[in-house]
Amino acid sequence: MYDYLALWDWVAFAVRWLHVITAMAWIGASFYFIALDLMLKPAEDMPEGAYGEEWEVHGGGFYHTTKYLVAPARMPEHLTWHKWQSYMTWLSGAVLLMIIYWVSGEIYLLDPNKAELALWQGIVISGGSLTIGWLIYDAACKSKLSEHPTFLMLLLFAMLVAMSWGYNQIFTGRAALLHLGAFTATIMTANVFFQIMPNQRIVVADLKAGRTPDAKYGKIAKVRSTHNNYLTLPVVFLMLSNHYPLAFGTEYAWIIASLIFLTGVTIRHYFNTMHATGTGPHWTWAVTVILMVIIAWLSVAPMQFETSEEAETRALTPYEKSFADAEGFEEAYRVVLGNCSMCHAREPFYDDNMLWAPRGVHLETQADVARQAKAIYLQAGLSHAMPPPNAVRTMTEENRRAIVAWYRDATLGEK
Repeated sequence: MYDYLALWDWVAFAVRWLHVITAMAWIGASFYFIALDLMLKPAEDMPEGAYGEEWEVHGGGFYHTTKYLVAPARMPEHLTWHKWQSYMTWLSGAVLLMIIYWVSGEIYLLDPNKAELALWQGIVISGGSLTIGWLIYDAACKSKLSEHPTFLMLLLFAMLVAMSWGYNQIFTGRAALLHLGAFTATIMTANVFFQIMPNQRIVVADLKAGRTPDAKYGKIAKVRSTHNNYLTLPVVFLMLSNHYPLAFGTEYAWIIASLIFLTGVTIRHYFNTMHATGTGPHWTWAVTVILMVIIAWLSVAPMQFETSEEAETRALTPYEKSFADAEGFEEAYRVVLGNCSMCHAREPFYDDNMLWAPRGVHLETQADVARQAKAIYLQAGLSHAMPPPNAVRTMTEENRRAIVAWYRDATLGEK
């Protein structure tokens, strides 16, 4: 029974599910502790070494939290470490990136109209850029620039803008924004793994040995945590962007991504200030709205997709040719043209309100259909996900079997 691709798609779904769950846990914990830290207030009866306390009510009970600026006088018997949320979010995200953008790199990672790269070269750039980005950022944080936190943040923003532009020069639009999100998330998780946790372990070791912990380790961790706080919201946007062609399809996608980082700063500044003072600066929302209006305006600029004429004349890549030469392609191509291309066209003609093809997927030319063979097989062959039943009523079971037969012949030579 030929269903390994369906099983593989379920593996990808399960990994994505895990990624979302762990990301929720990580972001939730991060936002909570940032808010808690800013809400702490001094009290007369606090223990020695305590910085502040906070009373909270939730779930029918009261919570009393006390923070020590460096460490308590003795090591507590029970200590909860908040680290696995970050690690599992990054690990599951890395696996998901490999499944989608490495294994299926010919479809989702590489754009032959931007750069002629072999798949292995794209994978090297994909993985290597994440590592190099962290090394540059970490070196800057350990330099004398750390004494100027505002300038350090501006330098980080400049690096993110440069990476946004660079990714968009070689990868598909959706891959470029996704990789920028992965690039940022790598910095965030590496902050936890290489800086925040090791520094906390030093403090714990000093406590166990009866030594007075050095306050500098807490300060280092605090700087990295602050960076993570301002980077979180843009990462969420970038991870969702692959569902919205307006975000990744324009030639200004790299500017859109850059501006999103500024909205992350304005939004988090409002909430951080509100937690600390009880009220937030409302001007931040005005700035955020202005930034989003600019982003929306940029999103309707000329799309990066090749024209129908360019697609017709472009030579097929080896990957596309393997599906175009398979037995049953002509019939499958006819089915797709009759049931899918009205929406998945460079100028959709199904609905006057539809300006761009869903998710930026085009199914007009033979190269289009061959390139999207896997998605067509899963969406319209194995399942009835596409086309929507209210949109097209001519997609018969016979048509779906034709798609299945074509794909199986192309991949395994099955008849």
